[in-house]
Amino acid sequence: MLMKTKQFVFLGPPGSGKGTQAKQLSAALAVPHISTGDIFREQIAQRTKLGIEVDEVLKQGQLVSDELTNKIVAERLTQADAALGFVLDGYPRSLSQAEFLASLFPAVQAVLFELTDEESIKRIARRRTCAKCGAIYHLDYQPAKQPGICDACGGELIQRNDQREAIVQDRLKVYHSQIDPLVNFYQHRQQLIIIDGQPLIQQVSDSLRKVLGLL
Repeated sequence: MLMKTKQFVFLGPPGSGKGTQAKQLSAALAVPHISTGDIFREQIAQRTKLGIEVDEVLKQGQLVSDELTNKIVAERLTQADAALGFVLDGYPRSLSQAEFLASLFPAVQAVLFELTDEESIKRIARRRTCAKCGAIYHLDYQPAKQPGICDACGGELIQRNDQREAIVQDRLKVYHSQIDPLVNFYQHRQQLIIIDGQPLIQQVSDSLRKVLGLL
């Protein structure tokens, strides 16, 4: 497949590496990597009108609505750095969000990174994060030189709540409830690429680049 667009959405379960792959592709194409989590944090920090709305919703322990999420993403995609394209990570999460994005960018290409639930849990539940500097390690793939101690700053390595197996299993349930409508939507539009997310990062990256005609 020869790449026809620089407008991408990356889909995949927790631990599938879509964030890492999004950063790599955005750098290769010289377009921004846009994460909805990052957008929300920026809007909240800047105390914009939309940011204040998001902050109030999150403080109440509720999910940000599709309508509000769509507004924030649409605003971000009108910025100058996204004029030539973008790689969206974490959006869309629902059919209505996908339909909204397609109304703005009909040529957007979806990439789905497939990963088994077992591997997803293994990748996330065995992560450890430095409580001091935020550096991330993995007990199997990227262990610290000294167990429990950050190589960079000497801080304590902890398992965050969102890295605990029970939480990951809950996240996977939500993911599976959301992904089928998105897959059907992009398959129907012939705008879906499926990549095996099981191999090592570089192998996954090579597979994606090959499909996009970048190798």
